[in-house]
Amino acid sequence: MITVISGTNRKGSECLNFAKLYADLLQKHTEEEVKLLALEQIPHDWFHAAMYSEQSPSVAALQDEYVLPADKMVFVMPEYNGSYPGSVKLFIDACSVREYSRNFQNKKAALVGIASGRAGNLRGMDHLTGVLNYLGMTVMPNKLPISSIFKLKNGNGEIADADTLKVMEAHAREFVGY
Repeated sequence: MITVISGTNRKGSECLNFAKLYADLLQKHTEEEVKLLALEQIPHDWFHAAMYSEQSPSVAALQDEYVLPADKMVFVMPEYNGSYPGSVKLFIDACSVREYSRNFQNKKAALVGIASGRAGNLRGMDHLTGVLNYLGMTVMPNKLPISSIFKLKNGNGEIADADTLKVMEAHAREFVGY
């Protein structure tokens, strides 16, 4: 199974649009199950001082459905303050309370950075690579920075830039074979 994580808890962000498109592209090139986990759509009842000593049932349910059965994960993340969103790190930390070595160890990851600016969250992808490597994940060296995201949409708000679609499809195809 491949899990695509839309890496922000910000409602209505563009991240979910890119994550959905990436999940569709993956499904086009694999027979594996592809699931989308949108951090903006999950309950956040587990963010409290005791989160590291007792895992909430909502995190356990997400972990059981999206993290533990996945062999591969794709993190689609916007650039926030020169890095990746804290909600991604918080989710990783919340999962570490239970089944620590089964969550990320010996799994593969792909990183897609999106930004309204020019760098496509390159720095954030590098930061998350360090965290994922520490957890025992192998990160595909070919990271995908997508810049100037608001210029890539058509009048209906869909991602329509031909070059971006081509690069995203090639990246998804590469990750399926990774």
